[in-house]
Amino acid sequence: MAPLEPWEKYMIKIEEFSKDVHGQQSCMDCHGGTQSEDKETAHQGLIHRPSEGENSVCKDCHPNVHNSYINALHYTQQGYFTTFEARSTPENHAAFQTAFNNHCAKCHTTCGDCHVSTPISAGGGLFDGHLFKRTPPMTRSCTACHGSRVGDEYLGKHEGIPGDVHFRKAGMNCVDCHKSTELHGEGAQCSSCHPGPATPEMPPMDHRYSGLQIPSCESCHANVLSGPEAPEMHLQHGGKLSCQVCHSTTYTSCDGCHVAISQKTGNPFFETQNTYLTFFIGRNPLLSLARPYQYVPLRHIPVAPTSYQFYGENLMPNFDALPTWAYATPHNIQRLTPQAQSCNSCHGNPDIFLTVDKVKPEEIPANLPVIIESVPPPVSRP
Repeated sequence: MAPLEPWEKYMIKIEEFSKDVHGQQSCMDCHGGTQSEDKETAHQGLIHRPSEGENSVCKDCHPNVHNSYINALHYTQQGYFTTFEARSTPENHAAFQTAFNNHCAKCHTTCGDCHVSTPISAGGGLFDGHLFKRTPPMTRSCTACHGSRVGDEYLGKHEGIPGDVHFRKAGMNCVDCHKSTELHGEGAQCSSCHPGPATPEMPPMDHRYSGLQIPSCESCHANVLSGPEAPEMHLQHGGKLSCQVCHSTTYTSCDGCHVAISQKTGNPFFETQNTYLTFFIGRNPLLSLARPYQYVPLRHIPVAPTSYQFYGENLMPNFDALPTWAYATPHNIQRLTPQAQSCNSCHGNPDIFLTVDKVKPEEIPANLPVIIESVPPPVSRP
């Protein structure tokens, strides 16, 4: 995303905005402040981010969306806490909360961060003169935050690797798959689609792969799973492999993110030791009814036992409780990939399987549940 000039970030298209339903409100209705021609007086009590927090002004007109969004992962960022709590112990949670507040909380998003302005963590600034966008603009909102992995893969920014077929061929936006019900936190509740007196309610998602698989490839491509149109390989492997095993290509992995406070500026920062392109198939660490695949692509996540050592020693004594090679759904889907060229592109090919020799020795205990012990042997076919 190209940087914006300061005037582009903050100037309001007053003629167009005044015709919008949001423009029918006065500035003070959302932003507070004081009615005055004097700038300093007018800005007293100004609310910079009126959609922030549980008292967001958006709830006055959009109560249903607001009430579900406070459970959404974009708002709660519960995924951080879920993984840390699995690797840590209760007495270390306070130290992690401090680290989270310094380094992670800025990625929390409000209604305005998707519908009127670029999130602060990605540079901030109005999308289009304060005009509200029902559909978030992909590069100014979605990939502005989810850029280094999802955005670069989906848009084809890695040299020599084409973008995702859904983008290249169909120009699909993120929200074509990730519907508003998911982004607003509604998808976790059965009654949002199946209202009834005895409809069970599921708890809010505690990480992005919890609960049902939404979205799923099968939702749009059901005709290739079975029946006369289904390829032979789908019939043989469909229940054992996630779709991405055959249809994703090279993607990004990272090593060793560490957080600290700069001695020069006093500002919090984080740095990742290494970033590289990979494609490895491993065993499914999230095997469930919703994700029944035996084998999935795995991505190395940038966590290490010392990631938070600035805030205390041995904050993750149960580090091996979760793999560092994690369940992945790369956003670089292709119809034909190197591993889908023939049976023996996978069978008998040790290069694309996460075997123990590809795992750092100190990370082997954590990754035993996902490591492939033996590569499938070559097959002979007519």
